[in-house]
Amino acid sequence: MTQRDAVFPAGRHDLYTSQTYSAAIRSGDLLFVSGQVGSRSDGSPEPDFEAQVRLAFSNLEATLQAGGCRLDDIVDVTTFHTDPENQFGTVMTVKSEVFPEAPYPNWTAIGVNWLGGFDFEIKVIARIPG
Repeated sequence: MTQRDAVFPAGRHDLYTSQTYSAAIRSGDLLFVSGQVGSRSDGSPEPDFEAQVRLAFSNLEATLQAGGCRLDDIVDVTTFHTDPENQFGTVMTVKSEVFPEAPYPNWTAIGVNWLGGFDFEIKVIARIPG
């Protein structure tokens, strides 16, 4: 059986402890990152949607770094949206800044009706370099 190691970004471990899940799991040469949201340091949602998306990507990047990865190491992305029709333009703007050139990661976008007070969530699988 492949070893599973929990990965946590600096300064956010209490969030994961209270919610009883890991920020990411390292298994072999893959890093499976749990859904990241645009939460402020106190755990509350960033109210401005674009800022919430940017903060979710920032939180994602911190988790990737804790697992030895960068954004370029992402191979698969799943995003969750509470209002895809009205939010997708903003998400695509931020996405084009985060992933400015090919090859782009796989991407699946899913519309949902609840994200615990958030409007955007992103989870990824990344290949750990080396």
